[in-house]
Amino acid sequence: MIANHNPLGAAVAAAGPAATQEIKKAVHRRLIETMDLAEARRMPVDQLHRECSRRVDVLLNEQRCPLSAPEKQQLLRELMDEIFGLGPIEELLRDPTISDILVNGTRKIYIERQGRLEETAASFRDDEHLVQVIQRIAARVGRRIDESSPMLDARLADGSRVNAILPPLSIDGPCMSLRRFGTIPIDVESLIGLGTLTPEMRTFLEACVRSKMNVLISGGTGSGKTTLLNVLSKWIPAAERLVTIEDAAELQLQREHVVRLETRPPNIEGKGEVTQRELLRNTLRMRPDRIIIGEVRGAEALDMLQAMNTGHEGSMTTVHANNPRDALRRVENMVSMAGLNYPVHVIRQQASSALNLVIHLGRITGGRRRMLSMVEVTGMEGDTICLQELFRFRQTGVDPSGHARGHFEACGVRPRLLERLEEEGFEMPADLFQRRVLESGATEA
Repeated sequence: MIANHNPLGAAVAAAGPAATQEIKKAVHRRLIETMDLAEARRMPVDQLHRECSRRVDVLLNEQRCPLSAPEKQQLLRELMDEIFGLGPIEELLRDPTISDILVNGTRKIYIERQGRLEETAASFRDDEHLVQVIQRIAARVGRRIDESSPMLDARLADGSRVNAILPPLSIDGPCMSLRRFGTIPIDVESLIGLGTLTPEMRTFLEACVRSKMNVLISGGTGSGKTTLLNVLSKWIPAAERLVTIEDAAELQLQREHVVRLETRPPNIEGKGEVTQRELLRNTLRMRPDRIIIGEVRGAEALDMLQAMNTGHEGSMTTVHANNPRDALRRVENMVSMAGLNYPVHVIRQQASSALNLVIHLGRITGGRRRMLSMVEVTGMEGDTICLQELFRFRQTGVDPSGHARGHFEACGVRPRLLERLEEEGFEMPADLFQRRVLESGATEA
């Protein structure tokens, strides 16, 4: 499996602790260069580990600077990551506290931990090494990335979202962004503990989901839209059939009866593309009780609104926007992309009829995520969609650690949805919407 010729030679001529790291790099590089990775992947893991361990001993003895047992185990782990995993970022993926991994070329790898970005010591050997890892990710989900198709949206086995882009679109070399998702789906109690929302907001949201209200979740990148969508799905009755539609499958819905659909990019000949809009049209023939779109980005917004208006109540989706009003404007603009030349008044009328609730999430100062606003869509007044805010987060300052201070508050508005909630058997506490400051229930420092 590995060639006998082994010219590590002068790479680490110096002796002592200063050379140890160079020895490890040289041994690691030599093993990778001389190993048939395709054959290695076919070997049983235990056998491969023993073979690699033996070869590492041989190479280290030649250097006359043997590594300690922990250092040798670390070297073997890096080698196994190279064969079966994603190379130098595999170690980062094992850290559950990391939420984002941002690869800005071969030498600059950043992570986000607890809302803060920090640079790591991890690196790829060269651009070719990084491209190989990106192509390995693409191959695992049946996609491709190369010079003719230099952008990739994909996912890892644990549901983490991956985006990659290659030169010439990326000027300084290949780049990759990984959005992590926990192996254990987060629940609403965890969100309350993190201060994302309050118990009162939870009570109202659960009643809305169970009563089949149509929900639009808005926010910026990394604000927690997908996480909230996963949490809300827990309250959908088990007897209902869900169909999800995504560009890259990342939803982890906490339900059993779910049909998951994923778009397909065009092939090397530019054919075979399947868009979210085509999947949505097909979904209507699959007898769904509710439809969940991971994110509306284009003309499928029109089909989504029509589905919400024609018997698929309780459907949910997300959209990138800066506030609830902008979220509705984005939906309006995306409906216009369908090319049917609907008058603006008709589009707004359909949106106001289809949507019941808009939930806006955001990252406040310091990086923590909060449900910044929850608004009810009450109808139309002239050419304007009427919204009334039910709950909001008000930031009051910044603490010495750099995190925002603030509180949630009920806005003193009694929602029109209450009558429908009562018809479905949900009795809301009399003071739930009374104007007041709400206790968040957060347990974080």
